[in-house]
Amino acid sequence: MKIGMLMLRHPATRISPIMPAVVQMLRNWGCEVDIIYPEENVTPLSQVRAKHDLYILKSGTELALSLAGALHAVGARILNPYRVAATMRDKIASMRVLEAAGVPVPETYITSNARQLAGLLDAGPLVLKPYRGSQGRGIHVIWDADELDDVSAGEGPVFAQRYHKPEGEDRKIYVIGEQMFGVRRIFPAKTYEEKIGQPFTIDEELRDIALRCSRAFGVELFGFDVIISKGRPYVVDIQSFPGFKGVPDAALRLADYVYSVGQRAMNGEPIPGMAAPAQGKAVAS
Repeated sequence: MKIGMLMLRHPATRISPIMPAVVQMLRNWGCEVDIIYPEENVTPLSQVRAKHDLYILKSGTELALSLAGALHAVGARILNPYRVAATMRDKIASMRVLEAAGVPVPETYITSNARQLAGLLDAGPLVLKPYRGSQGRGIHVIWDADELDDVSAGEGPVFAQRYHKPEGEDRKIYVIGEQMFGVRRIFPAKTYEEKIGQPFTIDEELRDIALRCSRAFGVELFGFDVIISKGRPYVVDIQSFPGFKGVPDAALRLADYVYSVGQRAMNGEPIPGMAAPAQGKAVAS
């Protein structure tokens, strides 16, 4: 089995042991794993070919996503598929997909100019985020219209959601195949220990939300962020291939799942996310 992993090289000071362990396990199981760092190469687009049985889109950079799109165009099997990863990367598109699937999300607004949101502040504060942002960067809680001047500059659409004051720590739900894991962590998490957080038991309401997310995108490998406000859950973000920090035996679980999907790809079977979302396999309840 040949696997190509699209990844971003992290600085030596950043602790990130899960994916190196995944790669080593796959190699120990007989897989040929090539690590692809898109930012470190000049790639002739005309030479992009599906040279591996399965590609893993782990990097969240724009170049990695675009390269995955080029690979998709020539028939490569990608985990998660380009269409899904691209939609999840775009908060505007992903929030609408989730809302249409019955997933509870905050009331969401988009515009080209933050000043146009001023009238919405009469009903309470808003959270402004980069519509393609990640890792909590660039988030502003806006209470007064004057504050909109500080965030109106920049490129791309303005993405805003109604602010709901969280009760306690943020909750991250991770899904790997048919397994779900809950992790509580402070926001923003700065140290590796804070990112690992504390495990919690997923209740039936959150399990149902995870199932709806899975069905909406047709995938079995993803994560999403939930806040609880006044006893109600709200999904505020979703990720195609998150870090899975805090998941017990995360490397083994991920390696096993990647291997199983690779076997499906080698056998010519559809992999999760290839079919239309309505036909996608949902994780087991």
